[in-house]
Amino acid sequence: MLDTPSRVTVEAPPMTGAPIDASHAARPNLLTVADAKAMSLAEMTTLFKDHINPGQLHFMKLLGFHKVKIESASGMYYTDQNGRKILDFFGGFGSLAFGHNHPRIIAARKAFQDEDRHEIAIAFMSQYASALAKNLAEIAPGDLDMVFLGSSGSEAMEAAIKVAERAAGPKRPKIVYAENSFHGKTKGVLSLTDSELYRGEFQLTGNTVKVPFGDIEAIRKAFETDPEIGVIVLETIQGGGGIIEAPVEFWRQLRALCDKHGVLWVADEVQCGMGRSGRFFAFEHAGVVPDVTALAKSLGAGKTAMAAMIASRKVYMKAYGTPKSAMIHAQATFGGIGEACVTAIEGLNVMYDEDLLGNTERVGAYLIARLNALKDKYPQIIKDVRGRGFMVGLEFQDFSQTLPALLRPMVGLLDDKLKGSLSGFVGAELLRDHNVLVAFTEYNRNVIRLEPPLICGREHVDEFITALDKVLGRGIVRIVRDFIGSQAGK
Repeated sequence: MLDTPSRVTVEAPPMTGAPIDASHAARPNLLTVADAKAMSLAEMTTLFKDHINPGQLHFMKLLGFHKVKIESASGMYYTDQNGRKILDFFGGFGSLAFGHNHPRIIAARKAFQDEDRHEIAIAFMSQYASALAKNLAEIAPGDLDMVFLGSSGSEAMEAAIKVAERAAGPKRPKIVYAENSFHGKTKGVLSLTDSELYRGEFQLTGNTVKVPFGDIEAIRKAFETDPEIGVIVLETIQGGGGIIEAPVEFWRQLRALCDKHGVLWVADEVQCGMGRSGRFFAFEHAGVVPDVTALAKSLGAGKTAMAAMIASRKVYMKAYGTPKSAMIHAQATFGGIGEACVTAIEGLNVMYDEDLLGNTERVGAYLIARLNALKDKYPQIIKDVRGRGFMVGLEFQDFSQTLPALLRPMVGLLDDKLKGSLSGFVGAELLRDHNVLVAFTEYNRNVIRLEPPLICGREHVDEFITALDKVLGRGIVRIVRDFIGSQAGK
């Protein structure tokens, strides 16, 4: 007969604090929506430092951004706590194609909410996700017609890399990417993002090959010498690299090379897509079509997080086309969430109903012409103007080149350390004294990035140019002196 197991009694440790009521947890000290709306700048600063990113706060203070509490936003403008209107030439890194709170997009979202429509449709098919996918396939050229919906550019690019790698097959696992590329910060696409800062000390994938951006001969050599290359991933316009384009002919030659060697081309259009270049996709300027592309940012119409991977049917079906492989990279929990899809559907319709592509092409050309006139006026300060549509880079000279000739050799020794200082000084003064918000770039810190909403008019360009002219007209010495003075009272 088996022995009866003995019962062991374990004494509970002594109570060291207040007794815990097992029936329910005490309500934490939560802030309400009303509390958040009424929060002061001082309270915002404390909470940001304590719970979000204290290091980032340092840079916000340098630029004066920490002094602004946005109360509302409409069209091309923010409104701060003092009722000051701020012209938005930053555009959330290209996330605000339709401006702030476009009335049609607000109305579509409100109707969705008022009718108690469903949000999450994982068990069932979603008519809203299906309609958005159909619209994207309708817009995309060639045979780009299979859509994966997500929430961020990184997620869309992860999906793009995975579908291409699966379709290329296990014998061709290597992926080509470009110098100064930015494809996201999640670990997969971080392996294709050319930044020591963002890469940190993470253990990344090793199946990558780096080439100079826009160098077709380097790509040709890589394809010809390494039969394991199956995918190439490129931003059509490099955003973080400083608004860098490759010639139209490069993309045509790339398409031919990929076809010749059986390499799949993934075009990252997360920032340059959704009409920002004056065409819906920037690669359309070259008249070629990639095998896979990705969108995000403005796809959410400034009101939600929405992203999409769009692949050719041939590529998609090779990767996930059987019941056995269909769920390898299927929609995530929030992929195709109802209200986000409705928002994106309405945004796409607004884009064509209001001819935002045409407006971007026309007014974007006007912006570039006005900036080139300033370049001619201030050649010691402005080094280059580049881009197309409403994705424009304004590059300043190295700091030493803005100074009198006698000082240049000595200050030139510090140019690397001073990179980004002039763009920062100018950006800070534009916000502080002229109510204009601009952005910067990750790799070339001498570049101011201009990505206003696609609703931007000539009058907004004139307002921006007038402000920039006034700042540059003060001269470098006064710009620096005023910036130092602003820091004294921060």
